[in-house]
Amino acid sequence: MVGEISTPGSKRPARHPGAAEPGGFILEPAASPVVTAVLVDAAFFIKGMRRLYGRAASPELVAKKLHATGLKHLNEWDGERWRRVANLHRIFVYDGRPPSWKGHAPISGDPVDLGCSPETQWRTAFHDALRKMRKVALRLGRVTRPQRGQAWRLRATALRDLRRGRLTWDALEDGHFELDLRQKGLDMRLGLDVASLAFKRQVNQIVLVAGDADFVPAAKLARREGIDVILDPMWRKVPDDLAEHVDGVRTVWPNPGSDEAPGPQD
Repeated sequence: MVGEISTPGSKRPARHPGAAEPGGFILEPAASPVVTAVLVDAAFFIKGMRRLYGRAASPELVAKKLHATGLKHLNEWDGERWRRVANLHRIFVYDGRPPSWKGHAPISGDPVDLGCSPETQWRTAFHDALRKMRKVALRLGRVTRPQRGQAWRLRATALRDLRRGRLTWDALEDGHFELDLRQKGLDMRLGLDVASLAFKRQVNQIVLVAGDADFVPAAKLARREGIDVILDPMWRKVPDDLAEHVDGVRTVWPNPGSDEAPGPQD
């Protein structure tokens, strides 16, 4: 539990703040230490890393940068150097479990095995790297299996080209479609973690590395319990309804369009 500033049973004397009175003793109040939990939307973070390092960034590199980001939020720049101002409770990472769906392509009918795809292998290695890191808790959702004949959907770009006459229905190819796989359980896991952190008084600050309005209910709950909620959007636009329910916005990463140094180090 955080936030205790005195021992139960102690009292401050009324007549003189620096002298003990009969029947009691003095404990000078100390500043409550800041204990921080960092909650990271992994899909959001990976997109940000690929903007900085390209799609060739290895899963081990991205995992190290995620861990470094959590640690960097414990520090504050005082004009000359970074100074530690908070203690880390834990870094919670929320991601979807790599899909293992097997089926057929929508146009050609070629067999598709997502379990062998490069993205699934990359995500699996990313999760394995996170599991080995200190103070990291990995929360994985589950992927719902699509019903027969409903696995694919037309990409937004292809639909736009169809409307504008740049593409015809006869010219559609497999690449114009994407799998309609949905993650379940992540919002529930995040909500349970925030509720536990708040009601058990395990932390007094939460840092959200995210940019999705799905985090709004969790942010509202934390603030109602007196927790300082900081948002790190990694220089992306923050939805108005999310910005309304945080206490501040701070990113420890340089703007991808600037000439600043490349962000948190390992």
